[in-house]
Amino acid sequence: MGPQHPSTHGVLRLILEIDGETVTEARCGIGYLHTGIEKNTEFRNWTQGTTFVTRMDYLTPFFNETAYCLGVEKLLGIEEQIPDRASIIRVMLMELNRISSHLVCIATGGMELGATTIMIYGFRDRELILDAFELITGLRMNHAFIRPGGLAQDLPPGAMDQLRELVKTMKKNLPEYDKLATGNPIFKARMQDVGYLDLTGCVALGATGPVLRSAGLPHDVRKSDPYCGYDTYDFDVPTADTCDSYGRFLIRLEEMRQSLRIVEQCLDRLREPGPVMVADKKIAWPAQLALGPDGLGNSLDHIKKIMGTSMEALIHHFKLVTEGFRVPPGQAYVTVESPRGELGVHVVSDGGTRPYRVHFRDPSFTNLQAMAAMCEGGQVADVIVAVASIDPVMGGVDR
Repeated sequence: MGPQHPSTHGVLRLILEIDGETVTEARCGIGYLHTGIEKNTEFRNWTQGTTFVTRMDYLTPFFNETAYCLGVEKLLGIEEQIPDRASIIRVMLMELNRISSHLVCIATGGMELGATTIMIYGFRDRELILDAFELITGLRMNHAFIRPGGLAQDLPPGAMDQLRELVKTMKKNLPEYDKLATGNPIFKARMQDVGYLDLTGCVALGATGPVLRSAGLPHDVRKSDPYCGYDTYDFDVPTADTCDSYGRFLIRLEEMRQSLRIVEQCLDRLREPGPVMVADKKIAWPAQLALGPDGLGNSLDHIKKIMGTSMEALIHHFKLVTEGFRVPPGQAYVTVESPRGELGVHVVSDGGTRPYRVHFRDPSFTNLQAMAAMCEGGQVADVIVAVASIDPVMGGVDR
């Protein structure tokens, strides 16, 4: 099956041995989307790395960026210096990103089962979130907005009002998925007891995220090893005891509601203005962005100020942008809870202005190992349901 089959989630190849309609053996063939992102980061400075890693799991760019930046900040030893406002905006963007990612999972999964209405609703709601991302970062995806030390810039005027409207709209729209799918007997018949993987199997294969939580274990990095101040937010970790595709669907639905709770808390905390980048000018990227006739770009006023008033500022700007800052030698491993599970990044520095090595532990890659256990002994048609419930993104798998 695949890699161009619509049910293989992008460029995933499934090698199936079948006896009639029964799958006797299932294997994954990966690597069709290999882009050399991890290797490329070794040839760019530390700040430019965000431009690469954001493209890995392209449905969750903010998680890739945050994990990478937390790793760099750990190596720099500046974790305590990150402004609160920057951390709050990071959390808000990640939780909105969690919702948009789950919407794609539910939309495409529903489409593959023939539930085209769910697909239309899912992409309709995701579009609203991407509009908010575009307002804040200038882009719908691949943002490179989260930078080592903080953010590229603060929220633009009007963003808070639009985000409050977005939360209101999403709260109104989410119950529609319950009406369409949760109690739908056809939907349930296709999902229940399909893609079965119990807790022992999840732990043995290293599966995390909704796949693990559908087996009843409430493991979530946001709770077990909090980052970006997640321990100060009020939210629940939904679980199910069904160990199947239906349980994973219900968990993603509930996670979207919990994410909205967190976003509301973020919006309340963002009322007070403040910096969004570390004060250390040896690290802080000296960009002041402005909206010009050609879109978002460098502020001309800021450039005039640097060019005209301070020779030191100009030299410093030049060095930071062309060479980048130096990171002390060492290595760090940081994890965040992405929509698909535990996303880890291992960053190694040799003391230079570029990473010596950046390696990601992408949950799509690890969770995909469960494919054989979920599919063997079942029907060919159920392979599609099982893969959809894992929700792999091949950009994260192949990197």
